[in-house]
Order: sequence, then C-alpha cells, then structure tokens
Amino acid sequence: MIFHVNSFARSAGAFLVASAVFLGAGSPADAARIENPVAVFSGIDKITGRITTFDVYVGETVQFGALQVTPRVCYSRDETEPPKTTTFVEVDEITLDRKIRRLFTGWMFADSPGLNAVDHAVYDVWLKDCKQESDVPAPAPEAGN
Repeated sequence: MIFHVNSFARSAGAFLVASAVFLGAGSPADAARIENPVAVFSGIDKITGRITTFDVYVGETVQFGALQVTPRVCYSRDETEPPKTTTFVEVDEITLDRKIRRLFTGWMFADSPGLNAVDHAVYDVWLKDCKQESDVPAPAPEAGN
C-alpha cells in the first residue's frame, strides 16, 4: 500500500516537473511585457466611411468624433516574442445634451480587433498598436510634478 502511494507521489512529482518545464519562464505566456507610453487606435466614422489612425498618450484623453478615448496602460512584447498588444481603455460618449456617458471600460487586444472594440452607432474604435514614441507632441507635465 505504501508502495502505491510513493509510486503515485513520484508520478505526480514527475508530472509537476514536466508541467513546470513546459509552462516555464521561457514560454510565450510568461514573456516580459513592455509598458508603452503611447497607444495607437483606429476609428471609423460610419457616415463618411473614413478610417482615422490616431496616437493617444497613456493617461491622456483624445476626442474622436463624439467619443473620448483614454488609455490607462498599453502593453506589448519584444519583437522576438509572439505579438500580444493590449491596452486598458475608457471610452466615453459626449451626448447631444453635452453629458458624458461611459460606453466602454476594459481591455482591447490588437490581434483581435473585433473583441472588445467600441461599437457605436456612428463611430467604431479599436486598438492597433502600442509604441514608445509618437509624432504627436507629448502632453505638458502638470504643475507640481
């Protein structure tokens, strides 16, 4: 009886070691993520059919049509890793009576633009990329920082 328990323990231990090797630190799931200061979004105006790509600094708000887009973080991976670009974003709508209504708060994934993209009656917005630099001037630092 003890033999079976020890045999089971050895088998379970071997399974855990094999799992650790298979899912180890070198796996793509554990690849180091890079925190980027700029999120790149695309948006479509469904009335005109025009697609616009725009950069937004993390923590800043940019208006696209009646939508205000505010990324809170933007992560990517090193070029040697499989791509996985994500952002946590808040999207608000400015209504006709000038009130702000939250449409979306959550994660967007560049490799799955249809998953958690903002789908509005007139405007759609989705994440394209994250990057370290932008041609758009960086926001001025706040006083006291």
